[in-house]
Amino acid sequence: MKNDGKTILSVNSLSKSYHTDGIEVPVLKNISFSVNTGEVVTIMGPSGIGKSTLLNLIGTLDYPDSGTISYQGTNPFLLSDKEIARFRNETIGFVFQFHHLLPEFTALENVMIPSIIYRYDPASAAEKAKEILRQVGLGHRFDHRPAALSGGERQRVAVARALINKPLVVLADEPSGNLDATNSDLLIDLILKLNEQDQRTFIIATHNASIASKSHRVLRLDIDGIHNQ
Repeated sequence: MKNDGKTILSVNSLSKSYHTDGIEVPVLKNISFSVNTGEVVTIMGPSGIGKSTLLNLIGTLDYPDSGTISYQGTNPFLLSDKEIARFRNETIGFVFQFHHLLPEFTALENVMIPSIIYRYDPASAAEKAKEILRQVGLGHRFDHRPAALSGGERQRVAVARALINKPLVVLADEPSGNLDATNSDLLIDLILKLNEQDQRTFIIATHNASIASKSHRVLRLDIDGIHNQ
């Protein structure tokens, strides 16, 4: 779908460095960009340039050294630790290169987890999880544990888990990196379908040119900053 022109995420002058053996290693410097509701945006750049670090920052998994992020006017870094955890759970969905499913839980249970963390309503979470699993083509896999699923199916479960709380934004870090070409194409087609159906906003860090070519917009991250490609 085309975005509605309304800014859902603003990133302003974001910088981050790490310290190794007493040496400061800059990773990101003065990164600024915005994303509109309903966009599928890919972030590309060479390995080690800081794509994952950037997603961790806008996903509130790490704190910047300077700069701000804002989700529809809310800067989550001004919240308390408890408030920021709730904000993350309710506002941001995550899909990683490695699905990070819990092996002892079924597909259904894995998808339910974010919904029950704060709501404590397993019955409602189960119904929502079933609906989303059907939506991603896994209505026949509710009771299968990750070991019984293919790589592509596991990543679809991960996408379903990211969607369970109807987040404003879904962040995907190399979501096709552990998939073959066929399953990679199926994954981006699924993301585009979900975007079209639900106006869900996706930000995807990837090396995959095929995913980038199908997205609405490509941002290039390099040593000079970030810019439209």
